[in-house]
Amino acid sequence: MRSRTGDRKEDVPSDEVIALHPAESGMQLGRALLHALHNAGISVLYQDRELKTVWARNMRAPWVSDTADGNGILPAAQVDRIGAAKRDVIASGNPQRLEISVPAEDGFRWFQVWVDADHGDGGTVQGVVTTMVETTDQKRREQTLTTLLREVSHRSKNLLAIIQSIATQTGRYSDGIADFLTRFRGRLQSLASSQDLVTSSNWRGAALRELVSGQVGRNGVDPSHGLRFRGANPYLNPNAALHIGLAMHELAVNSVSYGALSRADGFVEVTTDLDTAADGLALSLTWAEAIPASDIEHSQKRFGSVALERVVPASLNGTATLEIMPGRLEYRLVVPHGNFETE
Repeated sequence: MRSRTGDRKEDVPSDEVIALHPAESGMQLGRALLHALHNAGISVLYQDRELKTVWARNMRAPWVSDTADGNGILPAAQVDRIGAAKRDVIASGNPQRLEISVPAEDGFRWFQVWVDADHGDGGTVQGVVTTMVETTDQKRREQTLTTLLREVSHRSKNLLAIIQSIATQTGRYSDGIADFLTRFRGRLQSLASSQDLVTSSNWRGAALRELVSGQVGRNGVDPSHGLRFRGANPYLNPNAALHIGLAMHELAVNSVSYGALSRADGFVEVTTDLDTAADGLALSLTWAEAIPASDIEHSQKRFGSVALERVVPASLNGTATLEIMPGRLEYRLVVPHGNFETE
């Protein structure tokens, strides 16, 4: 590298800073800082001890103003807060930090505001520097996360309540610890299967046909042969998905053990209808299958019938009937519109 005089100089190491003319250095630094402020969305305001604006950079709404006080179009309450902070910084020399919100069309805009003292050579405060950074996106993410955590907590409590109910009812109608563990484990796995559908939909719920098919398939049955599903396919909300999934589990287990699905050529029919009732739209679900005459009374005093006729409908504000007739089992569940969506 050659100097301006033409004398050859040694190569400058890459980590060595090349000194520039002070004026040139100051202009470059100023331009660089202006670009940085603009790109980062940072507004800076300098005021003297009387809070008169000396200079301002990258000022934008809600800080933009034609007035000399530099308070822009902020609400009066926020103007007072920032003004009080500036006066305190001038009096004490200690910095302050505030979080403020400004009404907007889609809610609120949020800002972090730093107020720092500008100390002169003698240490006296000769002005204040106010730095404003918008944090609306970050604030909204935090609010969304808080809402989601509350929702997860609420749903976890509901899920634990369901598990507690399952444990209580299973224990009441089990013949011993081995029978309890077998039945309870199956019901928990059924609940987990329905919960997987709910979670995969970002907690929206589950499509009814997918839910029924999954519960039948869990018991070693090929739904394409063992299940005939006809009718509407509404989207169940999370609570309905868990409870209707439990009902389908009970019916499928009973069918595989004693009913139509215990035969290689057997099948069950699930028919759904959307009916207009006096109090609004309702979902009617019917499970029907042929059963051997010898098993007519098998399920009537077990937990399965308690869940089907009492637990599930009560949890969904609906009604249910379980009829076991010679050669046929039919379960009908009717739930109001609050448990599902049709689109």
